[in-house]
Amino acid sequence: MKLSTFALILCGVLLNAAAQLSLKAGTRVLGFIGFDGRHSPVELALSVGTQPWIMAGMACYVVSLVLWIAALSRVDVMVAYPMLSIGYVVNAFIAWQFMGEALTPHRLIGIGVIMVGVIILSRG
Repeated sequence: MKLSTFALILCGVLLNAAAQLSLKAGTRVLGFIGFDGRHSPVELALSVGTQPWIMAGMACYVVSLVLWIAALSRVDVMVAYPMLSIGYVVNAFIAWQFMGEALTPHRLIGIGVIMVGVIILSRG
């Protein structure tokens, strides 16, 4: 795989990870979102759809999708798709560092397995 293709995939994956973290930040601002009948679907859609963090997350998804399509035009999906796992690794560490989520030994072992798998698949 060319370095430029790997960079394209990595940028798409990192934007996808940023999207997830932005959505989580937005839900922290909004609080529990329930369909309990207290708010109409339109009110829920407006409050979620106009929350700045959520809007940022959606924008990251759009750009990530464009990059992903460009990447898939250059490499097999069997090479590109496992790279999405890098997003899990990035999100786990950022969520632990900035959102106070637990990073247990089992999760660290899982992250290690994911990284080994990505390395093996990217070389094959």
